[in-house]
Amino acid sequence: MKANPNPGGGFTSKLRDYCTLTKPEVNLLILMATSAGYILGSPGTLVWGRFIHTIVGTLLVASGTATLNQFLERVYDGRMRRTASRPLPQGRLNPGHAFWFGILLSVAGGLELLIAVNALSAFLAVATLLSYLLLYTPLKRKTPLCTLVGAIPGAMPTLIGWAGGAGRLEPRAGLLFAILFLWQFPHFLAIALMYREDYERAGYKMLPSFDTQGRFTRVEILGFSMLLAAVTVGIAAHGSSFASLTGMTCLGAFLLYCSLRLTHRGSRGEASRLLHASVIYLPAVLAVLVSQKF
Repeated sequence: MKANPNPGGGFTSKLRDYCTLTKPEVNLLILMATSAGYILGSPGTLVWGRFIHTIVGTLLVASGTATLNQFLERVYDGRMRRTASRPLPQGRLNPGHAFWFGILLSVAGGLELLIAVNALSAFLAVATLLSYLLLYTPLKRKTPLCTLVGAIPGAMPTLIGWAGGAGRLEPRAGLLFAILFLWQFPHFLAIALMYREDYERAGYKMLPSFDTQGRFTRVEILGFSMLLAAVTVGIAAHGSSFASLTGMTCLGAFLLYCSLRLTHRGSRGEASRLLHASVIYLPAVLAVLVSQKF
């Protein structure tokens, strides 16, 4: 861990570092999933006030979770090139301050959901935080199955949004959960392939030790991509418009094309292309689903 040559820093610099702790780029996808859950779960006209409270509460809890995760992993982040420049490994922020910042955000978000939305959404948000920090985070240093475990809290924003809009969970919420659950495998396994050496340097077991060439992981990515495409097309085919079905089919073909390229070529460049494709794919799929509501 590096010492900060300017421990005081400026206000703008400190603000930027605290913002970095919350992982705003990840939160954008989380809020998209939460919004889709809320809209699709709402039985009638959207209650915009409750929608805003659901989004704000989820954002606060997600930001708190990201902050606490970086607090817990600050030593290991310092060993990886892709994370060594984060505020805590660089010593730009006091770890104790970061911890309490994460606690404050998490508590504020939970209370926002409990008071302004409903108890179910607050419970789901807290369960997401605890499972991410107490299960997924430590498992990253123990077993490649951490991705399977982490995909559960990773898909929970869909249920938080649904609970906010409907006040309860329904079978259809499970379909939305399944989409985000499956999507995480091609997305995060592509990252694991790109930064395998980095993860190994920090002691993270993101990929199986026997898969030294990444072949098993690439086949795994293809399998989950096929399953994800089948689920989304199946949902669109059930009572949806021809335009929605066409959209889902094209999106599924796009994801499968990128996955197949990675499977056959196995290069870091192809893993990066799949990663970017997955970031395009998820918002597009959610947009198609939401469009069926109107």
